[in-house]
Amino acid sequence: MSAATAPGAAAKRSLSSFLSQNPFPQPLTLGFFFREKMRAIHRIAPNEPMERLLEIGGGQSGLSKLLYPDAQVVNVDLDVAVRRSPVNLGEQRRFVCGDASSLPFADETFDAVTAFDVLEHIPRHDLAAAEAWRVLRPGGVLLVTTPRSDWRYPFYPALRRICPPEEQLMNEWGHVRRGYSLAELEALVGRPCDEWATFISPITALAHDLAFSRLSKRVRCVLLIAISPLTWAGYAVHRAHARGTETAAVWRKREG
Repeated sequence: MSAATAPGAAAKRSLSSFLSQNPFPQPLTLGFFFREKMRAIHRIAPNEPMERLLEIGGGQSGLSKLLYPDAQVVNVDLDVAVRRSPVNLGEQRRFVCGDASSLPFADETFDAVTAFDVLEHIPRHDLAAAEAWRVLRPGGVLLVTTPRSDWRYPFYPALRRICPPEEQLMNEWGHVRRGYSLAELEALVGRPCDEWATFISPITALAHDLAFSRLSKRVRCVLLIAISPLTWAGYAVHRAHARGTETAAVWRKREG
């Protein structure tokens, strides 16, 4: 049964409700960048029913379930420790310890597949992209977020003395590559995307730089509150295709 005809399956959560569920700690200061990511995802995510959804590398965020609350969500992740996270327990939730480059599912199983900030962590990202497409039903959608290939940390070089080296962060986050241009993402998936949106603009990047700086948590929060008018203004004026340091994109698997 396709997502479009699945009885009882609901469309995506409203934007305001989705953003209010930001799982990142202190979502309006340290986690404001995650709000930007969630808005970009919401901008490109189809507002249509999803019955079965596969979340690749979902960890403990539960983001796909927040987006499509009535979908049956399977989170496949290499980290077995996240199995008992609350977001991976309960009704219509299932955790599978598995490798994105060799998914343990039959062809055309899911109405949607999500990979939020995952591909840049996978050595064989080509296999992961092919596997995500394989398990997607005709008419289904693939939703992806990644840093751009020109992403840098810190965005503002003047902050280097208070920020950890970029290489340190990338190692801590498990990156095996910096990111992708939109053209590189489309080449990886093997077809043009249907829609895309950027997030973390040159204005809001200042908040992102400070959030991951070496300053104490208290000082970071004080500074983030101090620059919050600038951050909120940058957030308010940012448009889907404006300059940003990360990208959200969606592909529809055509029938036949």
